[in-house]
Amino acid sequence: MLVVVLVLVVPGGSGPATVTPGSLITTFLPGEIQKVPAACPAVPAATLSGIVPGKPKVAAPPPLDGVLDSQCDWTLDAPPVYRLLQLDIQAYSPNGLASGNGSATFAAIDAYAGAMQQKQDPPAGTGAPRAQVATVPGLGTAAFTATQVYQVGGAITDVATTIVRYHNVLITVVLNGLDRSNRGDYGPVSMSQLSAGSLAVARAAFAKLT
Repeated sequence: MLVVVLVLVVPGGSGPATVTPGSLITTFLPGEIQKVPAACPAVPAATLSGIVPGKPKVAAPPPLDGVLDSQCDWTLDAPPVYRLLQLDIQAYSPNGLASGNGSATFAAIDAYAGAMQQKQDPPAGTGAPRAQVATVPGLGTAAFTATQVYQVGGAITDVATTIVRYHNVLITVVLNGLDRSNRGDYGPVSMSQLSAGSLAVARAAFAKLT
């Protein structure tokens, strides 16, 4: 029986990685990203000013996976405006539980599909409403936007999400706008503006990957 062995050169590795067809990938492949850009400085001030105007509070949560993940939150609470902008840039590693050959890219493909599925059909008990989902052509390898309206105890929050996949990286942008509060101090909110803002941040973050 003839066994064919492929040799792949992995950037940053100590030498070529040997891959047998049909076997699981355990190292990063050429083109896959092993360090993501910092999330907070990834978005230009001019872009932010139109989304969270004024002086938002900025927080960078600790990374979940070292240099493979970076997050940033911008919060503006100045009645009648409340905005919460969250950006997460995450590079996936090879994973034996992923589909296909278990590569980092397949792990990201699975995560992207799972995120879209949860928007279209939220798990029972989460209280999340079904989202209106639309794909975004020409952005990354694949991208989609989702809009949701949460109604809790008289308060209404509009949420616009953009998720972009590029090779083994997922860029997730979530922009919340308080449309109406229990006290009546906030709103109204334009969902179209939230969607445009979420997409603009995703494009800015994607530009840092390429």
